[in-house]
Amino acid sequence: MNSLKITRATLLAGAGIASLLVAGNVAAQVATQDDGQAVVLEEIKVTARRRTESLQDVPIAVTAFSGLELNKLGATDITFLAQTTPNTTLEVSRGTNTTLTAFIRGVGQQDPVAGFEAGVGIYLDDVYLNRPQGGVMDIYDVERVEILRGPQGTLYGRNTIGGAIKYVTKRLGDEPTLNLRVQGGTYGQHDIVASAELPVSDTVRLGGSIAYMNRSGYGENLNTGAEHYDKDLLGFRGSAEFIPSDNLFIRISGDYLKDNSNPKSGHRLIPGLFGGAPILDDVFDTRAGIEGKNEADQYGVTGLIEYQVNDKIMVKNIVAYREDDTFQLIDFDSLPTIDVDVPVRYKNDQFSEEFQVLYTDEAVSGVFGFYYLDATAFNEFDVVLGALGDLIGLPGLNANTLGDVKTETWSLFGDFSIDLDAAFGMDSNLELNIGGRYTEDERTSTILRRTFIGGNSATFGGNATLIATTSDFTGSKKYKDFTPRASLSWQPNDDQTLYLSYSEGFKGGSFDPRAQSTAAPDLNNDGVTSDAEIFQFINFDPEKITTYEAGAKTTWAEGRVTTNLAIFYSDYTDVQVPGSIGVDTDGDGINDSFSGVTTNAGAADFFGVEFEGKAIIAQDAGVQGDSVVADFSLGWIDAEYDEFITAVTDPVSGTTTLQDVSDQRVIQNTPEWSTNVRLTYNRPTDMLGLSGTLSFLGGWSYKSLTNQFEISNQFLDQPGYSLFDASIVWLSDDGRYEFGVHGKNLTDKEYKVAGYNFANAAGTASTLGLEGIASAFYGPPLTVTAVLGIKF
Repeated sequence: MNSLKITRATLLAGAGIASLLVAGNVAAQVATQDDGQAVVLEEIKVTARRRTESLQDVPIAVTAFSGLELNKLGATDITFLAQTTPNTTLEVSRGTNTTLTAFIRGVGQQDPVAGFEAGVGIYLDDVYLNRPQGGVMDIYDVERVEILRGPQGTLYGRNTIGGAIKYVTKRLGDEPTLNLRVQGGTYGQHDIVASAELPVSDTVRLGGSIAYMNRSGYGENLNTGAEHYDKDLLGFRGSAEFIPSDNLFIRISGDYLKDNSNPKSGHRLIPGLFGGAPILDDVFDTRAGIEGKNEADQYGVTGLIEYQVNDKIMVKNIVAYREDDTFQLIDFDSLPTIDVDVPVRYKNDQFSEEFQVLYTDEAVSGVFGFYYLDATAFNEFDVVLGALGDLIGLPGLNANTLGDVKTETWSLFGDFSIDLDAAFGMDSNLELNIGGRYTEDERTSTILRRTFIGGNSATFGGNATLIATTSDFTGSKKYKDFTPRASLSWQPNDDQTLYLSYSEGFKGGSFDPRAQSTAAPDLNNDGVTSDAEIFQFINFDPEKITTYEAGAKTTWAEGRVTTNLAIFYSDYTDVQVPGSIGVDTDGDGINDSFSGVTTNAGAADFFGVEFEGKAIIAQDAGVQGDSVVADFSLGWIDAEYDEFITAVTDPVSGTTTLQDVSDQRVIQNTPEWSTNVRLTYNRPTDMLGLSGTLSFLGGWSYKSLTNQFEISNQFLDQPGYSLFDASIVWLSDDGRYEFGVHGKNLTDKEYKVAGYNFANAAGTASTLGLEGIASAFYGPPLTVTAVLGIKF
C-alpha cells in the first residue's frame, strides 16, 4: 500500500515552495516520460481525506479540476462543473445571480431562505460556507476544485450528506509575479482579472487579486427597458503568508464580493389568468414591473496556522469569520401588475473554528479534530399582492415574513487509514479506513408573519399599515448525531485500487422561517390547533443518509488510460422537502397569503453507477509530439421515494389526515442519466517566436428529464437535453502567455434550471395572487468568449 508521509517538505509545499498538489480532473494534462517518447497521464493529487493523496488511491468518489484545466475549458463559475461530473446538479438559484443550488446523488437543497441549509457542503479554503448566498463562485485565482460525491459527514461534518465541493485558492510562490487575464465576448462581456505576488523577504509573502466581470443581459425587461440576465460583479482576494521557520506556516486571507446585477425574473409559461398577458417569445425577456437593483455584499477573513511538530505529527488551526448582506427584488408573476412582488433581504454571519492533529507513520495516517460554528441567518421579505388586495378591498395587501435563525454547533471527529501490511506484518495489500464524528447542533428560531395594507413595509421603504399578526413564534431544539465511516481498499498492484465503503451523513433539523402558524392543521381534529401542533408544523427533524459503495480505480496501458468506477446504494430517511402553500386568511375562498411548509417526507432509496475515465487515444498522429485525449463520464441513478407522509385535508368534510403519497412524488433536481464526452487534440505550435501547445477541445454533455420540485410539473420540468461546447487554446510552454476562444451551448439550446409554481396542474387557476405563476429560469444561451492571459 502507498503510505503518506507528512514531512517538512509537505508543509513547505503547502506554503508554495514546492508543489505537491498537481491537481487536475480526470482530464488532467498529459505528461511526457523521461525518454521523451511515450506519453502518460499525469498523476492527480487531492485532499479529499484532509491529507494529500493520489486520486487513484482514495476510496472515495472524487472529481478534481485544476485551475489550469478550468481555464482551458473556459469555465466561468462552478456551475459549469456539473456538465462534466456524474450525478451532480449545480445551478444558479431561482431569481438570484450568485446563490447556489447544489444536488449530488439526489441530495441537496434549492430554497435559499434562512433556516434551510444545503445537503451539499461548500468549502472555501477548508472553511464551510453556512449559507448558499455567494456560493456561485467565479473561477479565478483558483488552484483546484474538488467534488466529493456521497456523504462526507466524518471529515466534513453536518450538511454534507450529498457530498462536498472544495474551492481551493492558490498559495503564494517565491518569485514576484503579475498576472493579467482579459476576456471579451457576446452580450457585451468584458472581464478583467489581475493578480500579483510579492515575496517581501524569505519569510513574508504578500498577494492579491481583483476581478471585474460585466455582461449585458441575455434579454430585456420590456416594461422598464433594463437589461435582463446581466452580470455586474466586483471581487477581491488577498493573502499574507509568513514562514518564520521550516516547520511553521501562517496564512491570513480575505475575500470580498459585490454584485450589482439587475433583478432576474422567470419566463412565464402560462398566460396571465387575470389580465390575459400572452407568453413572450424570448425566454430571457420579461415584463416584470418591480424596479431597482439587486445588491449583494459578501466578505470573509480566514486565519490558517500549520505547525510541523515532528516527522509524524502536524497540527493545524483554521479560524474564520464570514458575513453577507443581500437585497433582491423578485417579481414572481413577471408582469407589470403588482401581484406577488417580493423584495427580500438576507443577512448572514458565521464564526468557525477548526483544530486538527494530523498523524502519519508507515502503518497509520489520519486526522483528529474539533469543529465549532456560531452562525446567524436572517431574512425578511414582503409579498405584495396589490392586484388581489384591490379586488377584495384591501389595497396594497402585503404578507410580510421575518425569520431569524441562530445555529450553534460543535463536533469531534477522527479519520484514520491503517496499512494492514505495515501494522500487522501481513502480505495483503489491504488498507482499512475508519472514522467517526459526534455532532451537537442547536437551532433557535424566531418567525414573525404580519399582514399590512398600503404596499411595502418600512423595511423596504414603504409606510404600510399593520392590520394583523398571523405568526409570532420562537422555538429552540437541540439535535445530536454520530456519523461513522469505514472502508476497506485493496491494491493488487500499483495500477489498481478496489474498495468497499460504508458512510453516514446528517443534516440538522430546524424551523421553516416562512411558516404561518394559522396555517397549521388540526391534526387530532379536536377543533383547536394547539401550540404543540403549531410547533410540529413549523419544526422539521434532521435528515440522515446511509451509503454503501463499491469502487474500482484503475490505470491501464502503462499509464495511458485511467478509469474510475463507483456503484452505490443510499438509504435516505426523514427527507426535508421545503415548499409553499397559499393561505386564505379571511375565509373568502381566495388565497391572500402563503405559508412555508417543510416536511420530513419519510424515506427514499438511491441506487446508482458512476464511471469516469481518460485515455490517450493517439500520439504523434499528425506531427511529432501531438496527442489526442478523450475524457468521458457517465452517471446513472435510480432515485425514488419509498414513503412520503403529508397532511391531506378533505375538501368536503375539512378533516385532515396523514397519508402516504410517495407514488405521487419524485426526487427533484436529479436526472436519471448524466454524461459527458470530450476530445482534445494537443499540437506543439510556435507563435510569435515562442514555443507552446495549441489545443482544440470539443465537448458534449447530456442530462435526462429533470424535475424541479417533488411534484411533477408539465411546465417546469426539463426534458432531456444536450449541450455542445468547443474551445481553441494556445498556451506557451513557459506558462506566460495564453490565447483562447471558447464557445458554449453552440446549438443555443433553451433549458430550464429553476422555477416558481403557484398554479394548479393545468395552469388554469392561481394558488397565490391573481395572475397565476408558472415561470422558469434558463441556463445561458449560445456565448462566445475570447481570452488573453499574460504573466509578467
